[in-house]
Amino acid sequence: MGKFELMALPYAAEALEPVISRQTLEFHHGKHLAAYVNNLNGLLPGSGFEEMTLEEIVCKAQGGILNNAGQILNHELYFGQFAAPMDNNAPTGKLAEALVRDFGSFEAFKDAFQKAGATLFGSGWAWLSADQDGKLVITQEANAANPVQKGLKPLLTFDVWEHAYYLDYQNRRPDHLAALWGIVDWTIIEQRYQDR
Repeated sequence: MGKFELMALPYAAEALEPVISRQTLEFHHGKHLAAYVNNLNGLLPGSGFEEMTLEEIVCKAQGGILNNAGQILNHELYFGQFAAPMDNNAPTGKLAEALVRDFGSFEAFKDAFQKAGATLFGSGWAWLSADQDGKLVITQEANAANPVQKGLKPLLTFDVWEHAYYLDYQNRRPDHLAALWGIVDWTIIEQRYQDR
């Protein structure tokens, strides 16, 4: 046991099917994320980062410590934002108002977000974040980067590393991104927006 522990999933391994299969979730959470946690715990002793939060480490570290801490932070936000598939799944409240204000409509936001995920070269993440004034922005972050490094509050993310979708969608990244809308738990994204 180290400073950081593998997060528990807030749902059963099969709860996100057919969007994300049990097999993908078991590999993605149980193997990939677990490895990042183990790696970071092994790198921390003597690093000067032992007492810092994940966010602090991601904003200050470099190299292997940054890469593993960033992947833990990213995956905790990613896995924590889903729920069982829902029909006509859409945000409400202040977040919905902000999406319309900053993107024109929820559909326009979805199109822009999917494009960000589909066009990111190589491995990384598409993010919806809020700036200090509450304005919503979409960013592409390569590898283990996170919007907190730019002073933004991360709200929603789609993982476009191949291990997130290859067992279920092979090379059809856009199909995977389109399917994810059905499992986003907008109450969680709304809470993140309110807590910024």
